[in-house]
Amino acid sequence: MIAESGAAELGWDAPARDVIAWVERNFDLSAVAVACSMADAVLPALVADQMPGVDVLFLETGYHFPETYATRDEVVANLRVNVVDVLPENTVEQQDRLLGKDLFARDAAQCCALRKVAPLRRTLAGYELWFTGVRRDEAPTRTNTPLVTWDDVNGLVKVNPVAAWTFDQLVQYSDDNLLPVNPLLSQGYPSIGCQPCTRKVAPGDDPRAGRWAGTDKTECGLHV
Repeated sequence: MIAESGAAELGWDAPARDVIAWVERNFDLSAVAVACSMADAVLPALVADQMPGVDVLFLETGYHFPETYATRDEVVANLRVNVVDVLPENTVEQQDRLLGKDLFARDAAQCCALRKVAPLRRTLAGYELWFTGVRRDEAPTRTNTPLVTWDDVNGLVKVNPVAAWTFDQLVQYSDDNLLPVNPLLSQGYPSIGCQPCTRKVAPGDDPRAGRWAGTDKTECGLHV
């Protein structure tokens, strides 16, 4: 299987550029997508350096911060990528009518499943490989993230080029290359999701402590 051979070739800590070069050698551009939450533009920029015009998938949940939408617009304007808005079946207003207002407050897992997981799965069916920005330093649940793996849930190769990067490395690369960045990152939000389910994080806390604060939920279901 190509995911296994890629993992063997790249090992545990190959540079991001080498990981992306492996993808460029083995996959057509049309078969590849980049998932981006628009917290920063490092991953789309890294991939576009070697695969210009790559599709960048933005999960348009309808619940994002204004700053996140502004960052998305900056990415569209400044990077050599094709941003694709991945939409749920229902708008927020339609979901409120069907399931009651503010589903995220009553059943965050179902809300994520409807507005993130299912739409992404439908979209990824058209690709053979997806890049994600998952990093090992983000949370205890992510410490064993490989550079290349097979995504059983979505049925395609999953590549995490910046898995070994720290948050500080991410910020430094963004600054050095003058990339679009979500201003919330410097305002106490090291992990940015939907506005109703994201809170500021105290200095020194787990970077994802502000996601679904006060619950036992730690992942939206995209990276299980």
